[in-house]
Amino acid sequence: MPLPLPHRARPLASRRAARRLAADAGLLVVALAFVLPLAWVVLSALDPHAGLRVKAPDGLTLEHFDAVLTDEITFTPLLNSLLLCGGATALTVVCAALAAYPLSRFRSRLNRPFLLTILFATSLPITAIMVPVYALFVQVDLIDTRQGTIFFFAASQLPFAIWLMKNFMDGVPRELEEAAWTDGASTLQSLVRIVLPLMGPGVAVVTVFSFVMMWGNFFVPFMLLLSPDLMPASVSINDFFGNRGMVAYGQLAAFSIVYSTPVILLYVLIARRLGGGFALGGAVKG
Repeated sequence: MPLPLPHRARPLASRRAARRLAADAGLLVVALAFVLPLAWVVLSALDPHAGLRVKAPDGLTLEHFDAVLTDEITFTPLLNSLLLCGGATALTVVCAALAAYPLSRFRSRLNRPFLLTILFATSLPITAIMVPVYALFVQVDLIDTRQGTIFFFAASQLPFAIWLMKNFMDGVPRELEEAAWTDGASTLQSLVRIVLPLMGPGVAVVTVFSFVMMWGNFFVPFMLLLSPDLMPASVSINDFFGNRGMVAYGQLAAFSIVYSTPVILLYVLIARRLGGGFALGGAVKG
């Protein structure tokens, strides 16, 4: 038979229960703030008379998807987005790994100032530097080019990617690299064959974070790209907002679902890496 709680323990348990209830209520409010827009997108994409309100559809239709699933409206902008964001993400991950490795493995007086400078760079708003960047790109003939936009995307995401990569890299034991060096491996080989495979979750986090931040970026491609054929989906979505406040809500919702699909697929593909831990498993024992 369980013993009764002491007199002092009862108020403490009640306070913990009240705090837990308040936390659950706060999380529920936050969840509703995210669920309502998602519900509007799904319902409006199937509603023949879609509007701004969240409501049950008057009927079910796929006309909105038929209207947006064309080369000009969806497929070409999505391809441009995949080329821009995919190329910039790959460049960001590679450069972040190469920059984070010496910061993690070698001690120097400059490490801390450099990391603080990187942290400061992450707080700079892109809008504050776009005017000089635009002038620079005009001078070096990178304006309205896919490669120029990829370079700037990668440069804008690189500070935070280096910071994340360095923190994950610190969790990989140095003894494993020293064993590889004893067997004749170079520093680059130990990074590629030992460190990066063991910090798979960290690489996955940096990849997803960089790709998502670039995928939803409207301002950078809007400023650096001029040709309609090069515009990504994050810019072409603006075409659904017409003059005098007229908006094609149904087509906008259908396009939003298609536009979100690559990000969802990317997360699903690397979900195991995100959920896994470092695969050390006793490799430094014995």
